[in-house]
Amino acid sequence: MADPSTYRPATGSIPDAPGVYKFRDANRRVIYVGKAKSLRSRLNSYFADVAGLHPRTRQMVTTAAGVEWTVVTTEVEALQLEYNWIKEFDPRFNVRYRDDKTYPVLAVTLNEDFPRLHVYRGPRRKGVRYFGPYAHAWAIRETLDLLLRVFPARTCSAGVFKRHNQIGRPCLLGYIDKCSAPCVGKVTQEEHRDIVEDFCDFLAGKTDAMVRKLDKEMTAAAEELEFEKAARLRDDLSALKRALEKQAVVLGDGTDADVVAFAQDDLEVSVQVFHVRGGRVRGQRGWVVDKVDETSVADLVDQFVTQFYGEQVESAQASGIESAPVPREVLVPELPDDAAAVERWLTDLRGGKVVLRVPQRGDKRALMETVERNAKEAFQQHKLKRAGDLTARSAALQELQDALGLDSAPLRIECTDISHVQGTDVVASLVVFEDGLARKSEYRRFAVREGADQGDVASIAEVVRRRFQAYLRETKQDGPLPGIDPETGKPRKFAYAPNLLVVDGGAPQAQAASDVLAELGITDVAVVGLAKRLEEVWVPGEPDPVILPRTSEALYLLQRVRDEAHRFAIAYHRQKRSKRMTTSALDDVPGLGQTRKAALLKHFGSLKKLREASIEEISGVPGVGRRTAEAVHATLSAAGTEGEQS
Repeated sequence: MADPSTYRPATGSIPDAPGVYKFRDANRRVIYVGKAKSLRSRLNSYFADVAGLHPRTRQMVTTAAGVEWTVVTTEVEALQLEYNWIKEFDPRFNVRYRDDKTYPVLAVTLNEDFPRLHVYRGPRRKGVRYFGPYAHAWAIRETLDLLLRVFPARTCSAGVFKRHNQIGRPCLLGYIDKCSAPCVGKVTQEEHRDIVEDFCDFLAGKTDAMVRKLDKEMTAAAEELEFEKAARLRDDLSALKRALEKQAVVLGDGTDADVVAFAQDDLEVSVQVFHVRGGRVRGQRGWVVDKVDETSVADLVDQFVTQFYGEQVESAQASGIESAPVPREVLVPELPDDAAAVERWLTDLRGGKVVLRVPQRGDKRALMETVERNAKEAFQQHKLKRAGDLTARSAALQELQDALGLDSAPLRIECTDISHVQGTDVVASLVVFEDGLARKSEYRRFAVREGADQGDVASIAEVVRRRFQAYLRETKQDGPLPGIDPETGKPRKFAYAPNLLVVDGGAPQAQAASDVLAELGITDVAVVGLAKRLEEVWVPGEPDPVILPRTSEALYLLQRVRDEAHRFAIAYHRQKRSKRMTTSALDDVPGLGQTRKAALLKHFGSLKKLREASIEEISGVPGVGRRTAEAVHATLSAAGTEGEQS
């Protein structure tokens, strides 16, 4: 644990000017980024009495080993530089309002020849348009079910679409007129895209025009005595109106705004955002994040707005979406000190005027109160679900330090696990936890080579050797900052050593890992083994294990680290095994070369579907004759029977 006074800048050396600053740890990794109107005033506050600092601030300054700053000329420049550095360095102590990947959205795959509508969770992809997020997946499906009557676009997966194209018959949705059945040519590619674009326009807020269009068509059909068509249009109009009723009108003036509210205590803050488009609530997001410092609501608004809209615009650009995700108005509970600079920055992002303001009365004030209630409710639910989570993580790290006799709390823990089936397809995982939380961007996986035939102990030794040999190479690279790539400014892949290395296993596995570290001359990494049977913690060289209480936060943390390594290893093993079995199952077919193997797998999409295919379907693949199809069918059927018996 570092003493902040050891790296405090000399008196008078910090400029009394606006700028952005970075704290770095002993490995020169950036751990915190901030901005200030006066660098001197702000940075001096970090070097006050450590006992009087906010708990997370105290942990940050005692983890850091140095501070540096950059002077800027305008507040807008400071906003941009702070945002860029947080995005580039991903500092562990900065609050990150990352887009919550657990919220479902309605995705429209405009990058496909026949676009598909479907529920989606995950990162944004280029060429796909997204609507939402929604609180529940069933809300998307309910709305989609209503709208498919009016906009009968494709909702099936690529495999289903291809299969019905091959058999020449539409699926059930095609028969009940909830899909225009482009798979069998009922509509052309252009006609289907027109349907999808009308669907997107409707969800984007062009609802009144669509309702007027259907009403006009219904009236015209009735006047032409086309009563069946008029009845269908009447039902379509009714479906549209029911879908609109599910999106409550909250502002009658067609407001395009985001409404942001917070609820907080000394350690955490809850954020809620309602997205209002065309006067209707089109989506909702929420986060609960750790606080790093004593932060006012105005400061929270500043942090949130710059991070959230910066990442939203980058995500939209990556997805090929032309319309900016920044609304005309951002309604907040308090204005930040640099509100004018934030407005100018948002205006540049949007490419049009953006207003940042506090609603004082009327419908907008009432909606702000609703969002505030949602933030408080989400915060309360979070505290009930994860009571004392930050405290528990800190307690777990302190318990580990005490139980294992470490010099400092293990802020970075790495764990490795081996996965195989009877010695075949041997793989290993390496997972990373920092401050008690998984850091998935730094996970690594290994295909075990020399140790694969010698058991788990040899495999553990090989993986540890490869990981720390890479660490030694990375830290000895030429450059002003060891471990930092001089071209990108980002950490190299294995540039940081853990405080604690956990191996899945008992005393032999732990000793093997320890011997490798000693052989490489690495003495500042502690090693333990966690045995599954009794959850014993084995320290190399000790005759007896360390027994942590079953209710111990430290044991719970070690179990989570070990289980995550186990999950990651199994996932990689299944991937390798599946890939090997896909090709090996066809190796036994006499006369079947690589070209026809590839043709079969490409045609059916997977080995499972090929196994389910009939001889006639297999012989329909170009280049595959009847005799070869019979051989493929017989071989795969026999292999499937053997698999069921085993």
